[in-house]
Amino acid sequence: MSAYPTRRIRTALLAKGFRQDPTHHEMYWLIVEGVKTPVHTYLSHGIREYGSALLGMMARELRLRRSELNALIECPLGLTEYVQLLAQRGTL
Repeated sequence: MSAYPTRRIRTALLAKGFRQDPTHHEMYWLIVEGVKTPVHTYLSHGIREYGSALLGMMARELRLRRSELNALIECPLGLTEYVQLLAQRGTL
């Protein structure tokens, strides 16, 4: 998919262990076993849909390939698998 509604991204992030830290934008931090990790991303208040360019930036922030971000949003990539992927890449 080339674009996702912001609401769908927000729901997916919250379901995958991210917690919102309200700032100028909506900032989401990955929490693993109660610990805030360095993995985070932003959602802008004014954007209703994220297209390819913004999704590419979000994928980099989340340490994912674009196809993996799609899987994270669409739910085949669960929290456990995501954390394992980040650990394999040396992020966690």
